[in-house]
Amino acid sequence: MTRPWRTLASVDTIEGILELRQRSETDFLIMIDGRVLMNSFSRTSEEELSRLSLASLNTNPAPRVLVGGLGMGITLRTALELLPPKATVTVAELNPIILEWCRGALAPLTSNAVADPRVHVELGDVADLIAKSKPAAFDAIVLDLYEGPNHASQSINDPFYSNAALAKQRAALAPGGVLGVWSEDADAPYAKRLAAAGFAVTTHRIGSGGRRHVVYIGRR
Repeated sequence: MTRPWRTLASVDTIEGILELRQRSETDFLIMIDGRVLMNSFSRTSEEELSRLSLASLNTNPAPRVLVGGLGMGITLRTALELLPPKATVTVAELNPIILEWCRGALAPLTSNAVADPRVHVELGDVADLIAKSKPAAFDAIVLDLYEGPNHASQSINDPFYSNAALAKQRAALAPGGVLGVWSEDADAPYAKRLAAAGFAVTTHRIGSGGRRHVVYIGRR
C-alpha cells in the first residue's frame, strides 16, 4: 500500500505556498502553489546533466564548477561524485529555504552534499553571479533551473537563455569549458541561439518512452 504524502515544511512566497513533502525515506516532493517543482524519484535527467557536463573535465586536477539551482541537491551530489578532491563547486540558489531543507530533511538523500568541503553556496540569482564573474572563471557552468529553455524564454531580455545571457555565460567559461543546461522539453530556438553564441552544441534526450527531458551541452 502506497504511503500518503505528509507535509514536512511550508512557507509563504510571492508565487504561493512552497512545500516540502515526504512519503518514504527517499520519496520527497517540493511544491509551489500546488504544483510539483521537483521530486526525488525521477532523477535520471538531473544525474545525466552532471555527467554530460563534467565528462570532459576528468583530466583537470582542480576544475571550477558553477551549479545554478540547488533543488534537492541531486545534480550537486552527482557532480561531487565525479569531481576530484581539489575541485571547487559554487552553487547559486535563490531561495534560502531550499538551502535550509537541503541541510535538514533532504540531507540524507544526497549524503549532505551541501556540507562537502568543495562546495560553497551563494544565495542569489545565478544570472547575476555569472554577469559579475571574471572572464574564464569556471570550467563548467551547469544550469538546472525550473522548466529550462522554452517558448516563454524567447525574450531578448531573458536572463538565462537569451543571446545576451549566452554571451555572458561563454565569457565566464575558460577555453574548452562546458555549459550544461537542463530542459523539461526540447527547445529548437534555444539550440540555435546556443550554436550562434559560439558553442559546439549536442542535444541529449534522457530516458525512453513518453515525454523525455533534454540536456543541452555547449562546448566553448
